[in-house]
Amino acid sequence: MKVGLISDIHGNLPALEAVVPRLRSVDQVLCLGDIVNYGPWNDECLELAHTLPRFQWVEGNHETLFLHPDHLTQEIPLVQAFYHASFRRFTRGDLIRNLPTTLDLHGAHFTHTLEGRKIYINTEISGSGQWFIGHSHQSYCRTQPGFRLVNPGSVGQNRAQIRYAEFAIWDTESDALEFVRTEYDFDRVIAEMRSLNYPEECLRYYLSKS
Repeated sequence: MKVGLISDIHGNLPALEAVVPRLRSVDQVLCLGDIVNYGPWNDECLELAHTLPRFQWVEGNHETLFLHPDHLTQEIPLVQAFYHASFRRFTRGDLIRNLPTTLDLHGAHFTHTLEGRKIYINTEISGSGQWFIGHSHQSYCRTQPGFRLVNPGSVGQNRAQIRYAEFAIWDTESDALEFVRTEYDFDRVIAEMRSLNYPEECLRYYLSKS
């Protein structure tokens, strides 16, 4: 079985649209959380994701934030600014309620992150079994005896180069992983943010990664 692994779309519809053609060819798509927030297309990304083959996903910290806005005071000012700009057009709360935090499928575990941490390629971490996570917006495959940790990267907010969407395809039979990177229309994202009067600090954040 070929499983498409996506994460951290963050309301970026052009990025999701760029990866959809490849994802249509897999047997199942699993999302590791954070479809919403930051970008201006939360509803559209949720609706498009749910058309993907045998789509399943886990709750990310930004779905949690959309469901529990009282948590916003715990976030840094930049996240608060993005939340206010992004959430005001959000209407599909029905699609983010009652999500699991972990899925156990194909002999592996799928969750947004471990221990509530941003786990990068060089973060010290140990464990057992096979885990697929998101959250850090960085793609990698880390292996230790009895432990494999995979992050497919971010579709909508690539930490290194935001103009590129990243995802992965896992062959459950051979256990092979393919990491995929594709360019999308980043300028469309900035234009939409400007048309919706996103704060300047939000625009600077995106442009600094381009």
